[in-house]
Amino acid sequence: MSNLIKNNGNLFPSVLSDFFGADKFFNNPWLEKELERTPPAVNIKETNKEFDIEFAAPGFEKKDFNVKVEDNVMTVSAVKKNESKEENERFTRKEFSSSSFSRSFTLPQNANTDKIDAKYVDGILKLIVLKKEDTKASNKKEIKVS
Repeated sequence: MSNLIKNNGNLFPSVLSDFFGADKFFNNPWLEKELERTPPAVNIKETNKEFDIEFAAPGFEKKDFNVKVEDNVMTVSAVKKNESKEENERFTRKEFSSSSFSRSFTLPQNANTDKIDAKYVDGILKLIVLKKEDTKASNKKEIKVS
C-alpha cells in the first residue's frame, strides 16, 4: 500500500485509476463480451414516401447480414465469426469469437415489401422500405336501410 501512496501521493486516485484504467476496465474481455450481446441500436423514421431504418452495427461486413420479410414481419440478422491462430516454438494458441444479432419488426400495412433497399456503409445498415401507392379515396355514399 505504501507503493500506491508513493506513486501518486494519494491512495484514492490510485485505486480509482487501477480500477478504471484503460487496460483493466475498458479493455476488459468480460465487458467486450457483454457489449457483443447487446443488440444494435435502431433508428426508425417515417416520411411521406418511405420508412428509413438504421442499425448501428459496426464490425460487420455486407456478407454477414440477412434481411428477410415473411407475413409483413421483417427480420434483420447478422453473424460474424473470427478465428485467430498464433504459433510459437513452445505453444500454439487459437482463439475463436462470434458476434450475432437478430431483430424483427412488424411492418405497417402500407409498407411495400417488394421495394426494400439495403445498404451497409461505415458501420450503419440502412434499410429503406417504400410505402405503397395510396389508392384514391372513393366518394363517400350513405346507404339507407329499408
